[in-house]
Amino acid sequence: MPKQQDIRADYNNKTITVYQAYGKAIALPAIKNNQFEAPFSFNRMTWIKPSYLWLMERSNWGTKPNQDYILGIKIKRDCWEKALAMGVLTNPDKTIYKSGLDWEQQFKKAKVHIQWDPERTLKGGKLQERSIQVGISRFLIEEYNNEWIEDIVDLTPLTKKINQLRKQGKYKEAKRLLPKERIYNLPTAIENTIGIK
Repeated sequence: MPKQQDIRADYNNKTITVYQAYGKAIALPAIKNNQFEAPFSFNRMTWIKPSYLWLMERSNWGTKPNQDYILGIKIKRDCWEKALAMGVLTNPDKTIYKSGLDWEQQFKKAKVHIQWDPERTLKGGKLQERSIQVGISRFLIEEYNNEWIEDIVDLTPLTKKINQLRKQGKYKEAKRLLPKERIYNLPTAIENTIGIK
């Protein structure tokens, strides 16, 4: 039986795919060069998500302003796990932090923020399972951009195709085109740090 909070992702031996949505000015150079450049902001937190359907909910299937390009960003697995190990939850989980003050002090210094949100269905409904969002802070974002990224893939055409099938009620066909996400197992120490339960 799956845990309520678990990482499900499309990954292989070397990389894990996370998703982001951007407008043309940021997306096209990123796709071309496999890294981000201005007007991408290196001065604020950027959120990466291994759940494709969660990003679809957030971007309304790539139809929101400045979220019309859907990017699949393949990052090195050791960098992903390094980020998670540094992560502090966005809420003071009593099973992880000694006190609210302990959490607050850790959160203020954290280079990585971890948030769990309800996973989504193809139809947009909320599930009991939660999906992880990882916030990479401005203190780590240059490293993320320069060292972690192996490849940036344009998933916009695929997203449009899946969304069209959804609109036509062809959910079986749409489901077959989704990225193949499966449980991503982590060392117990990292699981305990980020609230996998």
